[in-house]
Amino acid sequence: MLAKESHSAERVLPLLPLRGLLVYPAMVLHLDVGREKSVRALEMAMGDEHRILLATQMDSQEDDPAASEIFTVGTMARVKQMMKLPNGTIRVLVEGLQRARIVQYVNEKDLFEVRVLPLASDEQTTPETDALVRAVMQQFEQYLKLSKKQGPEVHAAIEDIDEPGRLADAIAANLTLKLPDKQRILEAVDVVERLEIVLQILSDEREVLELEKKINQRVRKQMERTQKEYYLREQMKAIQKELGDKEGRQGEVEELREQASECELSDAARERVTKEIDRLEKVPPSSAEGGVIRTYVEWLMALPWTLADDLSIDIHAAQVVLDEDHYGLDKVKERIIEYLAVQKLVQEPRGPILCLVGPPGVGKTSLAKSVARALGRKFVRMSLGGVRDEAEIRGHRRTYVGAMPGRVIQGMKTAQTLAPVFLLDEIDKMANDFRGDPASAMLEVLDPEQNATFSDHYIEIPFDLSKVMFITTANSVHGIPQPLFDRMEMIYISGYTEVEKLRIAVDYLLPKQRKAHGLTRDQLKVSEEAMTRLVREYTREAGVRNLERQVATLCRKAARLIVAGERKRVTVTPKNLQSYLGSSRYRYGTAEVEDQVGVAMGLAWTEAGGDTLAIEVASVDGTGKLTLTGQLGDIMKESAQAALSYVRSRADNLCIAGDFTEKHDIHIHVPEGAIPKDGPSAGITIATALASALTGRAVNKTIAMTGEITLRGRVLPIGGVKEKCLSAHRAGIRKILLPRENAKDIEDIPESVRDDLQFVFVENMDQVLDNALNPLVTP
Repeated sequence: MLAKESHSAERVLPLLPLRGLLVYPAMVLHLDVGREKSVRALEMAMGDEHRILLATQMDSQEDDPAASEIFTVGTMARVKQMMKLPNGTIRVLVEGLQRARIVQYVNEKDLFEVRVLPLASDEQTTPETDALVRAVMQQFEQYLKLSKKQGPEVHAAIEDIDEPGRLADAIAANLTLKLPDKQRILEAVDVVERLEIVLQILSDEREVLELEKKINQRVRKQMERTQKEYYLREQMKAIQKELGDKEGRQGEVEELREQASECELSDAARERVTKEIDRLEKVPPSSAEGGVIRTYVEWLMALPWTLADDLSIDIHAAQVVLDEDHYGLDKVKERIIEYLAVQKLVQEPRGPILCLVGPPGVGKTSLAKSVARALGRKFVRMSLGGVRDEAEIRGHRRTYVGAMPGRVIQGMKTAQTLAPVFLLDEIDKMANDFRGDPASAMLEVLDPEQNATFSDHYIEIPFDLSKVMFITTANSVHGIPQPLFDRMEMIYISGYTEVEKLRIAVDYLLPKQRKAHGLTRDQLKVSEEAMTRLVREYTREAGVRNLERQVATLCRKAARLIVAGERKRVTVTPKNLQSYLGSSRYRYGTAEVEDQVGVAMGLAWTEAGGDTLAIEVASVDGTGKLTLTGQLGDIMKESAQAALSYVRSRADNLCIAGDFTEKHDIHIHVPEGAIPKDGPSAGITIATALASALTGRAVNKTIAMTGEITLRGRVLPIGGVKEKCLSAHRAGIRKILLPRENAKDIEDIPESVRDDLQFVFVENMDQVLDNALNPLVTP
């Protein structure tokens, strides 16, 4: 149905712009008019058949709209009544008559005066319009039921309207619509189009109202359930109070809920805590299950689930702390500082996994404590020595009586932070049996790719260990399973040298023991010479534990003398040291006083450091038998056999009778027979002593040597060069024969020792004998 437009029907009318309001034909309503242009438009309308055009402005906030800011389709209306209000505005009663389109603005200065073209639509009814009217009415009824914003009188009034176009206008007037939607209905002159627009809007509004109703019902049910639970809980509290049951399950549950609300938990942990507290509420007070649930909830709330520490790293402060706590260990300190520097650059507290390997007493555990102090982090120690049960690491299932988390989770609870320094002490001492393999359980703990979701059998919720700095210690790497070994970076700590022990004793141990025994610096003085003798003759170890015990013994002796009044102060010197500590317990190797035949000075490595090793060879009449004494191990016996074979192969060059093996017995002895000895590094020393004994050429007393020998006389590299050279220096040796391939190890020797020693690097036994044996002295 097309609108009927006629240019002959055009007329000029005053325009009243409306703000946020729209008038449809047949609508009667009041308007408050206060703008000057609008007042003049009303005055003009009162003098011209009371006709005026009502059009809506696009921006309701604009006080003085331009012609382009007003919709072009409006409503011709009749002014039925005007009344001035006390505040100066005019209240107008208008009645909508007909749609009209603005054709031209005649005046815009003093008031809006426009030429309009009335728009009329064909109101004839057809089957299509009847169907649309029924659909619109049906939708409107459902809308009224859902919205409840309009009374039943609105439905009755609209139901009496026979004209389809007027019906659409009336329904649109009673809908809460946005201004563009209302304007779209006004501009729809065609009745069918107008009904379709209204039907579409009604359908959309009804869907929105149905969703709103569902949401309101759901919220109401939730509120009702919450209020019901609150009411029942209050009733239960009142009943328990009347019965005098102060320790009832409900009070316990409420206490746990309050604690859970104050704890910083991860989402998964909070969900589990809430679920378990709800379970606890339903468990009878007499049931043992209640205690299990409560213990589990308390464990969850006690663990640190979020990172709250300040993990800032100060490299210089860390270096100062490490130097304060430990003397020497430069390589270890350097490696730790490197780790800290990398963490500071990446700004991620991802925990490195270091393994400090070294003999007892060298400071592995105390070094881990110093790292924690240098970082400003909490320190947790877990001893793994003798651990056989996998549940010690992963915890027990909650189905077992007395179940509890593993020691890793227990350590995290103690630390109360996600980023402590966690020491796993004696990791090489773990064992396995029918209860499981704890070393395999440690794989997940020490794997940076897995420990972000560490699973404990008791906790059952993945726990983040990726920010923990794990430090492990071991005396030997041989006891560590290969998969576990691969997950750690090994840092080897060799035993302290005599110089380092002396400095540690003077600068660290003596002040510490003075303070522990209540002595002042003036009351007890120990000279460096006395301390040197104490290190050499009263201790033999790689670390300083026994040294600290001997220093503590001196302090006790001094304290007794001072308290008894026998002395005011005690000074320990090399002469009176024996009176306090008794006779010397150990002897240390010294260089021979003179050159001797059949005696060569070797160098040995022990867990207590290096030592000199005199090897003696005697040749006596016999049948060619070889005797080895001195508690030699299999490898050392084989070295002696190889040395003898080499000497036999070089008999002509050494001027030895070819049949000496048939007429002489060879006896090789290594002194201090009570001490087991083994290893290949004495090979060239045995060969030199053999050559000396069989040729009668003396061995230079100022030379010591170490190296493995082959049947062809090649000299192969050995280990422990630093410790061996220090023992030679201490014994008064001035020249050392070393394998050529060990030249790179000289850098590890302290410079003060290097300057006093002469190093000769050899590749074969001929070079060794040329340097070690003196020319034959003829009578």
